[in-house]
Amino acid sequence: MMSLMIRTLSMLFLIFSSVVNAENALTIDINTPDKLPLTDWVYITAASQSSDIGQVSRLSSTHWDKLNPDIIRGLGDKQFWVKFSLYSNGAFTSNKIISIANSHLDLIELYHFNRQRLVNKVIMGDSIPFSQRPIISNDFSYPFSSKSDDFHTFYIRISTTGSANLPMTLWSDNTYYQSSEQNSLLYGFQIGVLIAIGIFSLFIALTSHSFSYTYYAGYVLSLTLFVATLHGIAFRFIWPNWPVVQTFILPMLLCISMAFAYLFSEKVMQLKYHSLTMLRICRAGAAISVLLLFIGLFLEYNLALKMDVAAVMFTCVLLMYISLLQGIRGHKLAKLFAIGWAGMMLGVLISGLMYLGYVEFELQAKTPFMLGLSFEIIFMAALLAIRYNDERLAKMQIQKEALLQAENIKQTREEALRIEARSSEQLGQMVQERTLELEIALRELNEANQKLTEQTTIDSLTGVKNRNSFDKRIVAEGRISRRQQTPMAILMLDIDHFKSINDTYGHLAGDQALRVIAVELKQKLKRPTDLVSRFGGEEFAIILPNTNQEGALQVAESIRKAIFELPISWGGVTIPLTVSIGVSVEIVSSEQHTTLLLERADKALYRAKNEGRNRVMLYTPEQS
Repeated sequence: MMSLMIRTLSMLFLIFSSVVNAENALTIDINTPDKLPLTDWVYITAASQSSDIGQVSRLSSTHWDKLNPDIIRGLGDKQFWVKFSLYSNGAFTSNKIISIANSHLDLIELYHFNRQRLVNKVIMGDSIPFSQRPIISNDFSYPFSSKSDDFHTFYIRISTTGSANLPMTLWSDNTYYQSSEQNSLLYGFQIGVLIAIGIFSLFIALTSHSFSYTYYAGYVLSLTLFVATLHGIAFRFIWPNWPVVQTFILPMLLCISMAFAYLFSEKVMQLKYHSLTMLRICRAGAAISVLLLFIGLFLEYNLALKMDVAAVMFTCVLLMYISLLQGIRGHKLAKLFAIGWAGMMLGVLISGLMYLGYVEFELQAKTPFMLGLSFEIIFMAALLAIRYNDERLAKMQIQKEALLQAENIKQTREEALRIEARSSEQLGQMVQERTLELEIALRELNEANQKLTEQTTIDSLTGVKNRNSFDKRIVAEGRISRRQQTPMAILMLDIDHFKSINDTYGHLAGDQALRVIAVELKQKLKRPTDLVSRFGGEEFAIILPNTNQEGALQVAESIRKAIFELPISWGGVTIPLTVSIGVSVEIVSSEQHTTLLLERADKALYRAKNEGRNRVMLYTPEQS
């Protein structure tokens, strides 16, 4: 009877305290749901640098406001206190867990009081090592036990420079662990699918040497790490003891993903062949993304994150516009790209607006992005598979046509032979006509073989001999030099600042420069025995048999002057062009001497480039 009276007085005291403080305390009993959102029972007040738990616990109810999502919406540097109270009604004991489903809060100081007596203090957040959390979980969780007539009050100080969203939930311990396992399974499946697609694309890129798959693999793998970081999984399993990584990893991964998205979009929509303007836009977007990455390292976290979120939203809209415009022009891959990118753009825009605080929905801000990403990644993988299959079918069709042509020639030859054997006397005239047709076919085949042989020795871009022809010719001329004891000269020519020409005017301008220089070199070499070849990239190699040092230097200088005065125009703009030339002249004494002669010409070339470019340099023994 006495215990009943004490319990009744305690309840009256708590009810009276709640009325006086104008704060709503949550009453839990045996019928309380296993999962209960705490939004209706949480109160908030601003936090100063000097405020401590003693000051905050003595604040009157007039200093506390009902928690409204609008107060903590958006990204920014925020510090505040929240509190809520739980009253345990009924003769039962339960194990409860309070969770905050925002894994990117910098610092959480939780003070647990039971009937105004401090029970526990816990500090957690992604600015301290992961192992210090009371429950090893991706989110922030605090376990406690509640028995009959307990009155728990929780004061929580939040400090964060990112999203201050506070989805707080009261769980029974069994339900919480079951939900955590389900979420872990879901997140693991999602990340596993992303990793599988990324690694598969990387293997295809390595085997096929495809830039499309290379950029797509980079895009998927960087987004995979971003998703793992967003869920708190990366902090838990990859860098649990380096919380400093959390201060820059999200903005950095956003910038890397943007750069790969631009490069991948450029390749998959084949903008190089359909729109040079949009090609330049995509490459500029990739460069700006990399620049934002480095700028973000020197900015405050919330400012860098806001800037990158806005840039990602702009990127999604821009790539959607490019794909739609190309799709309207009739490009099949652009249409498919637009379909796949639509889900990504919609998810990014909704999540971005939620993170920036412009809209609010009854779901986590990352959810629309995750849904859009899942759709986009799977669809883009299918799109690349379609493109890969189209290219494979095109190659098979070419091979099929070549085999068919060879079969037709074979059948023609066999038919001619059968006619000749069957009607050698009676149909002599017909045999002659068929034989003539066969000769024409064989002549065409021979001409085709000659063209094929020529293609294997000629550089397709410049029209001069290729590296294979050069390697064979230098061995032959070396043997002649050794046998006849005549000097042989090697000239190594390199275009100065060729990379800047490609970067400034585009690769097509660089190709035009190579072609014009090749024509000029062929005109400068008069003797039939002289050979000019494209050695590789922007380098040319010249063989001058039976030529001494004076003659080789004279030829090299005339080439340098001619190219210096050569007018090369692209798009109405004159491109300045100079070359550096290295010269090596000796009488070949052995089979290996030709290789040494080539290496010495290359050393002279590098000396010419190191001493200012646009010059001719003869190899001397001092250069060794």
